[in-house]
Amino acid sequence: MTARIGVVTFPGSLDDRDAARAARIAGAEVVSLWHDDPDLHGVDAVVLPGGFSYGDYLRCGAIARFAPVMGTIAAGARAGLPVLGICNGFQILCEAHLLPGALTRNQHLHFRNRDQVLRIESAGTAWTNAYQPGQEILIPVKNGEGCYVADERTLDELEATGRVVARYLGGNPNGSLRDIAGISNEAGNVVGLMPHPEHAVEALTGPSLDGLGFFTSILKHLAGVPA
Repeated sequence: MTARIGVVTFPGSLDDRDAARAARIAGAEVVSLWHDDPDLHGVDAVVLPGGFSYGDYLRCGAIARFAPVMGTIAAGARAGLPVLGICNGFQILCEAHLLPGALTRNQHLHFRNRDQVLRIESAGTAWTNAYQPGQEILIPVKNGEGCYVADERTLDELEATGRVVARYLGGNPNGSLRDIAGISNEAGNVVGLMPHPEHAVEALTGPSLDGLGFFTSILKHLAGVPA
């Protein structure tokens, strides 16, 4: 049976259609989820896309964290539902306390939009099992508040438990501590990633096809295929 991937649309979402397209290219059935509807309509996994949810007022993701759909997603995530937060979605996951730390203003105070080399540090999550540990990939990054911060104890714990999912190579675009580009929760079903894999799934529009692995990974995970 085809896996059903839900993609949430918040007011201000920009990349929901791109995330949906990437999931379709990977082979999933895509279900559109609305921020004001707590029903997940039987999806097997959820993507929180990039953009500026609720205009990024207060803090990025701070209002979206209280959306009706997020209550259901948070409960599902704690019960094992796979959730991928991309850029603004990563910010929402941190605001919802599904991931530790926070995303703050880029240290150089500029919006950064460029193709970025990442190193996959963990291939043991629901969203990265199609990669090899240490694999280098090229996908776009575009953010103004992408600087990942956490206290030293949290950073040490993320490192020690293999929860740093991806790290920036060839220059840190936003000042993230320890060059962290993405992290996971302890169970590996929730992943937050600042760069945009959904913009690297087609040769015509992306700098590579390297982002497709995030979407094929979740299909492997849902099918029970060993990493």
